[in-house]
Amino acid sequence: MDGLRKLAAPFVVPGPSGVAIRTRLKRLTAADEEVLRRVGAHLGTLASGDLKTRCHDGPGHDAQAWAVRKRELTPLSSARWAGAITKATHDQWALSRRCALAHLQNLESGVCTLRHRLALPLGAQGSKRAPGGYRSRREWHAKARRLRVLEDRLARERADWTAGTVHVVRGGKRLARMRHQLPAAQLTETQWRERWEAARWFLRADGESGKRYGNETIRISPDGQVSIRLPTPLAGLANAPHGRYVLTGRIHFAHRGQEWADRVAANRAVAYRIHHDVARARWYVTAAWQKPVTRTIPLAAALVDGVIGVDTNADHLAAWHLDTHGNPTGNPRRFCFDLSGTAQHRDAQVRHALTRLLNWARTCGVRAIAVEDLDFTTEKTREKHGRNKRFRRLVSGLPTGRLRARLVSMADRTGITIVAVDPAYTSKWGAQHWQKPLTSTTRKTSRHDAASIAIARRAQGHPIRRRTTPPRTHRSDGCGHRTVQAGPDAPGREGPRRRLPGPRTRSVPPDAERTRATRTPHTVRGVRSERERVQDPLPLTDQER
Repeated sequence: MDGLRKLAAPFVVPGPSGVAIRTRLKRLTAADEEVLRRVGAHLGTLASGDLKTRCHDGPGHDAQAWAVRKRELTPLSSARWAGAITKATHDQWALSRRCALAHLQNLESGVCTLRHRLALPLGAQGSKRAPGGYRSRREWHAKARRLRVLEDRLARERADWTAGTVHVVRGGKRLARMRHQLPAAQLTETQWRERWEAARWFLRADGESGKRYGNETIRISPDGQVSIRLPTPLAGLANAPHGRYVLTGRIHFAHRGQEWADRVAANRAVAYRIHHDVARARWYVTAAWQKPVTRTIPLAAALVDGVIGVDTNADHLAAWHLDTHGNPTGNPRRFCFDLSGTAQHRDAQVRHALTRLLNWARTCGVRAIAVEDLDFTTEKTREKHGRNKRFRRLVSGLPTGRLRARLVSMADRTGITIVAVDPAYTSKWGAQHWQKPLTSTTRKTSRHDAASIAIARRAQGHPIRRRTTPPRTHRSDGCGHRTVQAGPDAPGREGPRRRLPGPRTRSVPPDAERTRATRTPHTVRGVRSERERVQDPLPLTDQER
């Protein structure tokens, strides 16, 4: 075991801390859509200016500067709209700051890798911990040029990080760059302009506990009526008292609808966001609220009924059910999904696969699912894997973050605990110790199925190895127990064997004496011996006596 890194202990993943549900705004009139467009465009302009001010302040921003920004926005909207805009701006700046730090660390890792490989001779062999030299002089020259490019980028990123400069695009950088590639995106300039303006609108409001229906700005009643507090410059568009506009259509939340209705009826805080899907010409509203984190149960209590190990792959989930002793039961299961296509399609595929997994877990009667604590943020670099584009694409395609977030949220509703384990060597050791023994003529065990067993056994605290090596002196239990399944205090471990009737020699079967008298000799065909004609006398009854 020399050279292996230390494995982290398994732990119970805490439950979600928030809920977000979405539904469609239907039966909107032309006047309703016009009001939503004008309100979103007006507040979006204020949000863009506030984000510019926040980026200009940099790390020197404080609570006093935040209050100044809010006071400047209040006359142009309202106090609550100004609070929502400044809070969204602060969160967006903080997210950009974290992304800049991650990009800076990624560049530093790439530069260190390139410098190490360039310092080695051509064709030098690498190790498990560090890559070797480049294969040819041509590749070495290309990587030397790339090193200069990365060093220039790293110098710029370090300067921006020190100065507190962040690069933010309201509406998304991808959509902004699409403007220069309209034929490839199959869009006209008018269609792109509609998407760009809709992405930069601002129609979101934070909730307030104690206020009517949990939100004073965007208010939704339990029966689905939606009303919006209009900004001060647009107060003339109101069709209800106190500068509010009531939409014609009503909404209904199919998912967690009763939970949302109970929260709204109790006047607890609920945040809302209204957005427009230009491609489908549909309006949606998203409701979100915080919830107390579900109290995690001890690991031993979660594993009392066994566990299901799940190995995450690029196109499927490999799962196997293990009993309390770490033995696989039944057959492995595979839950496939397709991550090609749009983001909505990928998300639906992940949800469908997890739903089938949780339904099977309830059928098995287990209360825990073991998954790997995967983190590929440092495994996607171009410099680490070099020419292996296929592997880099495979790693980038694994939906680790989205799948784990979805699994934790969906498992919390079903009462199933998620256990995260260290992913080190699970595929290698699982295939080494479990793939071949569990393969038969009727069942073909894959490497991923064997990895799911390794994941589940690590969650239970069992070693992945099936059995230890027998003593070299002899193949008995004289020098210790061969298997690691039974401990010294296991009942029946040293019990005597069952007594079998008959002699103890292997040459004479136990029933030889009983069958010798009735056995037919084969020396003379058709001739019965005198010994066979002799029959035992029948027992006499009391009358014959």
